[in-house]
Amino acid sequence: MNAASPHRVKLILLVATLAALVIAGLMLESARLERFMALMPTGPSADMATGVVAAVALGVAIWAIVRMASGARGRSRRRALESSVRGDVSSGIRTRMLVARLNELRVSEPHEIKLAARYSIVTDELGVAFWNGGRRPRRAMHFPWREVRNIRADSMIVGGSVVSVLVLRVRRGGTSVELPIILGAPRAGSYALSDAPFFAVVRSWKSMHRDALKAEGIEPPPITGAIPIIRSGQVYSPAG
Repeated sequence: MNAASPHRVKLILLVATLAALVIAGLMLESARLERFMALMPTGPSADMATGVVAAVALGVAIWAIVRMASGARGRSRRRALESSVRGDVSSGIRTRMLVARLNELRVSEPHEIKLAARYSIVTDELGVAFWNGGRRPRRAMHFPWREVRNIRADSMIVGGSVVSVLVLRVRRGGTSVELPIILGAPRAGSYALSDAPFFAVVRSWKSMHRDALKAEGIEPPPITGAIPIIRSGQVYSPAG
């Protein structure tokens, strides 16, 4: 049995228990439900309506359990990483684009790269690593700093909303790819990190990148300076 199997067994047991509770509740309240359906306009039979209600209730219950289990698993993984690594641990929100581009960079990885819906990222003096799993984290992919060409902040549209994105340009095996990473807030739910906390992570990654390259004797990428703002009244006028 692999490390993920106990998690799946617990999840299946929870879903089965909740399903039994939902069905039992519907059976106990079937008379009240039938009276309620009788008051509604003519339409599907009471049995069909009961089945629809049961299916919807079960679906919502399963969705809620999966979300809670995923959140608990992510928190367990984060605690395990924070207690075992020397670098910074961040949360990431999976996107199809990121997974596809990670797989473009596969060289020695024998299997397709997959990420959890809420995965973890560890940045330390060795590089950037993507992690899945729970109490026993499993590394999905790792990039040493020498393979990182650039780190920048950007934004992208997800579901009609504009979210902040950390773009990591990586060159491996002759392939250069930009990885769009949506950082997640530590709290439960798919809240994307933004504003000051987001830019603090970007600055930290850039600093680690530069320090690691200097330690290996590699010329770090140039720092883009701030663009000076010239206000009215500050324009230079030659004398005379």
